[in-house]
Amino acid sequence: MRARNWELISLVPAALLVSAGFAAVYIQRANQLETVSLIYGAIFLGLCLGAHIFIRITLPHADPFIFPLVAVLACYGLVMIYRIDGATEARVQAQWFVLGLLLFAATIVWFRDYRRLEHYRYLIMTGSVVLLLLPRVPGLGVYSGGAYLAIHLPGITFQPPEFAKVGVVIFLSSYLRDHRQALASGRRILGYRIPPLKHLGPLLALWGAAMLALVVIGDIGSSLMFYGALLAIVYVATDRISFVFFGVVAFGVGSWFLATHIPHIDARIQDWLHPFNPTLYTAPLGSYQLANAQFAMAAGGLFGQGFGQTLLYIPGTTNALIPFPSTDMVFSVITGDLGLFGAVGLLVTYLLFISRGFKAAMLARDSFSKLLAVGLSTVIAVQVFVIVGGVARVIPFTGVPLPFVAYGGSSILANFVLVALLLLISDRARQPQPAP
Repeated sequence: MRARNWELISLVPAALLVSAGFAAVYIQRANQLETVSLIYGAIFLGLCLGAHIFIRITLPHADPFIFPLVAVLACYGLVMIYRIDGATEARVQAQWFVLGLLLFAATIVWFRDYRRLEHYRYLIMTGSVVLLLLPRVPGLGVYSGGAYLAIHLPGITFQPPEFAKVGVVIFLSSYLRDHRQALASGRRILGYRIPPLKHLGPLLALWGAAMLALVVIGDIGSSLMFYGALLAIVYVATDRISFVFFGVVAFGVGSWFLATHIPHIDARIQDWLHPFNPTLYTAPLGSYQLANAQFAMAAGGLFGQGFGQTLLYIPGTTNALIPFPSTDMVFSVITGDLGLFGAVGLLVTYLLFISRGFKAAMLARDSFSKLLAVGLSTVIAVQVFVIVGGVARVIPFTGVPLPFVAYGGSSILANFVLVALLLLISDRARQPQPAP
């Protein structure tokens, strides 16, 4: 069967999941099955079919499973947001999904030859740094939960770091394509090859940018996301595990130093270590949200409590039991409602998506494409790890959005650009080679 036909068939289960999810919410709320759930499923399928036809025309050789996996993740998001906040936010999320599809198509058209991006790598990197620091502009940035991650424009709140992550990966892929040999060689000192400082400079600057992000915007997740992409691309480019080892050590030392000197970062770490401490539980940047997320996930068990059964508010009041359930804590609500199996199903979908991204990297025929696919896939992997690991107390909690699932337009738009670039890389890599 041809690749595009596999893609078409794979979109049907995604639409069925939308219908089944909305039907389950209606049954839970009114104890009756509404035909409107079928309408929602049909609309979702229609949108995905439109995107499929566009991909079939413009990228006939692209990976057939990347877009259907994105559709499944979007299903999780739309259904859970409707279950949490009702029709208003679900409608807004659906509108962002449509805009994301349009930006997805525009990216494919504008960057049909995506390798042209290499010519603008320093401009792209400069723009990414500006986007990362925009939330600290007085009167523009929004402070929430101890971090500056968003800016407020008339009628809209926007998260620039979501787009900065794509720009950073493009810069790293282009830079390391040109300088990977110099980084892999260098002088041998005490048994280790030390690359020339002129080639290490931009990488050290990115390490400094990651540390700066911890200080300036106060967000551990964004720093870890950018730095994780850096280490993955450096490793693939040089095949030197020592870069990863020393990179992890450098990030750990920098994080430890900042955590012991920046109060709000230290507060996040203390919440992670002692979420049930009564003093921390009621502190301004306390562990109330994180502690209740643990209870919600534990109550879900293996099969979940069912849609709408996870308590989001203190009974009899309007006080939130799990603050920000559709954004920061959506994974805890999914686990509480659908149980361990539902949460694992979501994570397996992410793993399949990431594996298809790495498959595109393996098939790529030029270094820039290979490094770009690795970087984009790693960014999604680290982003999922950061938010799921934070909610599950594997690492300190941070408010990075869960890709395609958490409520928010910035994340959807940026991630659709990322998906478009992966499909462009995949299409080029899978094109038949001309006969010699």
